[in-house]
Amino acid sequence: MSDETNKGDDTAKGTAGFIFEMGVLKRSARTGWWFTGNKHPESVAEHSFRVGVIGAVLAMMEKVDPAQVALLCLFHDSQETRVGDIPHIGRRYLRAASNSEVTADQVSNADPAVREGVQGAVDEYEAATTPEAVVARDADKLECLVQALEYREQGYSLTQNWIDTSLASLKTPSAKALAEAAMSMPSLEWQQNYLRQ
Repeated sequence: MSDETNKGDDTAKGTAGFIFEMGVLKRSARTGWWFTGNKHPESVAEHSFRVGVIGAVLAMMEKVDPAQVALLCLFHDSQETRVGDIPHIGRRYLRAASNSEVTADQVSNADPAVREGVQGAVDEYEAATTPEAVVARDADKLECLVQALEYREQGYSLTQNWIDTSLASLKTPSAKALAEAAMSMPSLEWQQNYLRQ
């Protein structure tokens, strides 16, 4: 077997390993919600899925690249397989490696194109200098706000701080408009409207 074949096998295994690692996010809880009394909050993967949807929607509204925004959203919390979901209060006491450093380790054995693509997406999100990164970061905050509204409807009354801090951090007009709309309606209004038709 040639060295080139061995290298291809190694990067295929490294890439497959990265895919398996990302599966851990389906079992990783968003731990900040424990402060609201929610013992079984959403997973990081569930959060990231809706961040991607919101990101694509916001990108369309803001007239930036929805595919790039969705990509940034998809990987924005991928590092939590290694460092966990550190609640904001915990960040005062813990000094974790940067998300870019964690990502570099995660993809170190992956196919070179995967290494470059995933690392580039994380670095762009973290730098927050492109319009797409600004929209992606708004999508993360807007998803948190929407989730807080849903949890409040489910009886978790201690979610106001998440709503307030998420709302205050939004940058784009579209994200602010969607937040205001979300706060003015029940989460199942879309279903009620359909049933009335």
